[in-house]
Amino acid sequence: MSISLEVTSSALAADAPMPARFTADGENVSPPLSWGTPPPETKSFAIVVDDPDALAKPNFHHWSAWNIPADQRELHAGITTSEDAADLRQGRNDFDATGYGGPKPPRGETHRYVFRVLALDVVPDLPTGSTRHALEQAIEGHVLAEGRLVVPYRRTP
Repeated sequence: MSISLEVTSSALAADAPMPARFTADGENVSPPLSWGTPPPETKSFAIVVDDPDALAKPNFHHWSAWNIPADQRELHAGITTSEDAADLRQGRNDFDATGYGGPKPPRGETHRYVFRVLALDVVPDLPTGSTRHALEQAIEGHVLAEGRLVVPYRRTP
């Protein structure tokens, strides 16, 4: 069982509406994220963002990133796929694209977006563009700590 990891953002607040900048209605850029100190055995971090309220595809996948160094405690806003040249890798989302895909729920509906930060005792050996399922398989049994930030977004009619 993993321990709890605090996750915060300078641009997002738990249960406060997501700023449009981080949605498909705005600039569609990933928000900045910060997290607390993980267990000493941590070798890397992964981030997974899903929408558990999506009806068309349950738990719609918006973003996954992994191989974030163990000594790192934040990601800046606007992570691009060109940043995969370093250690960071990003996966394929349910928009069938690699990288971050911002919220775009049906108009008039409020959906929750769950930003999960996972402290891992491995560095997943997965290429850029891997699926969420491949990431989940690679990290199964290797999650030391997990934190969540849940942010709602509602598209106006």
